[in-house]
Amino acid sequence: MRLPSFPAAVLSAVLSAVLSGAMLFFGTGLAPIPWLTWLAPLPVLLLAPRAPALTASAAAFTAWAAGGLNMWGFHREQLETPVPAALAVVAVPALLATAAVLAFRTLLRRGGPVPAALSVPAIWVSGEYLVSVLGPDGALWSLAYTQTDVRPVVQLASLTGVWGISFLLTGIPAAVAAVCAPDRARRARLGVGLAALLLLAAAAGYGAVRLAEPAGARRTVALLAAGLRGDWAPVDTARGREKLAAMLARLRALPPGTATAVLPEGGFITDTANLPRITGPLAALARDRRLDIVAGVIVTDARRNTAVFLPADGGEPEVYRKRHMVPGVEPYEPGNRNLLVAGAGVAICRDLDFPALARGYRRDGAAVMFVPALDFGRDGWHHSRPAVVRGVENGFSVVRSAADGHLTVSDQYGRVLAERAAGGREIATVVTSVPVGGSATLYTRWGDWFAWLCLASAAAVAGRAAVRRTRPVRRSADGRSGDGGS
Repeated sequence: MRLPSFPAAVLSAVLSAVLSGAMLFFGTGLAPIPWLTWLAPLPVLLLAPRAPALTASAAAFTAWAAGGLNMWGFHREQLETPVPAALAVVAVPALLATAAVLAFRTLLRRGGPVPAALSVPAIWVSGEYLVSVLGPDGALWSLAYTQTDVRPVVQLASLTGVWGISFLLTGIPAAVAAVCAPDRARRARLGVGLAALLLLAAAAGYGAVRLAEPAGARRTVALLAAGLRGDWAPVDTARGREKLAAMLARLRALPPGTATAVLPEGGFITDTANLPRITGPLAALARDRRLDIVAGVIVTDARRNTAVFLPADGGEPEVYRKRHMVPGVEPYEPGNRNLLVAGAGVAICRDLDFPALARGYRRDGAAVMFVPALDFGRDGWHHSRPAVVRGVENGFSVVRSAADGHLTVSDQYGRVLAERAAGGREIATVVTSVPVGGSATLYTRWGDWFAWLCLASAAAVAGRAAVRRTRPVRRSADGRSGDGGS
């Protein structure tokens, strides 16, 4: 008995979805391979003009949904995200990618390689931006963070924010797919290819020039953190007193000339009555050692997640309250103001997932950010990188000390100057010098201008597709359609 042949069109769709999905799975997530992110959209985009709309849609949705599963275990196990919310994390990017691929297919098949190539990055960046504004996680799921360690590329954030990087990551493969499309406006396709090459060269050239700039004056900083999971001990318990004593000993052992020490989010747990047990010894040490100390303190009865700044000059401590909580995990009252001390800003962990907060600090004069943080072990690299990018966007250094994460020091160009993982009861320590002489960027001054430009472009290409679809069809004398079909 002879088996029926598998349809070539179905085989192409399956292969495209598998290739794109696999590259998204390994090119995004907790430990992305940066070059795979650039290639991931290409197989599905190459398929789109050669397949029916339903097939192209299915391939796009399947690929992005499969790629998004790389974060499923983290959301369900570490963050304990409810199933509907975890499904949304997978489905929203998949639906956005499906819309972009359909727009690309529609505009390309009607003979428009330029609007087709533009539609993919415009729609994707518009979606990223709207999710960052309307969702609870800020700009955390942007594709741009996959390129954080590719220094020339990430410099684009100083002009456009993360939106320009995501535009490149989706726009370059869209341009390649438009150039490779069959039987469509050869001259226009070549123009798209040339424009993409020029855009990529301009971004790389700008990055190289910016990386050659001098870093400026420096300050010696120390980061100290240990693991906190399973070691949640208030200061009025034996273990809490032990943790405080160990941290004080490590602080006293820091090298002479250390100007600032940053301790992790939640490093100390207390109620209001016992708060002086923490702030008193830390303030005395700060004064004696001429050392500014930024310490994460959770005040349980007041439901406050704070960072206490204890100045080296013996002045009154200043308190910053975390402004962006992890939904369903942190039962604390959010703060409503920034804390800026002598050109240094203070934020806590998740706060730097929100570009507007960091931009506000730079506008107020912050040249360096001190950030107590608390991560979930597996996401140590992943969650440190938005903070690195905030520094590039606004031209400041970031000193981020994360329990169960990474101790990370980065400069205004996104160079990671020092990094070490923190976990378990042993206190990890990093001492290094960090530039504090950066300057505000175009993104600091103009904000999300590029995202708004993408929103306008997405609306324009959607309007063009809709107008073409609803335009009356001209018919020749023999009754055949005269618009070329779609």
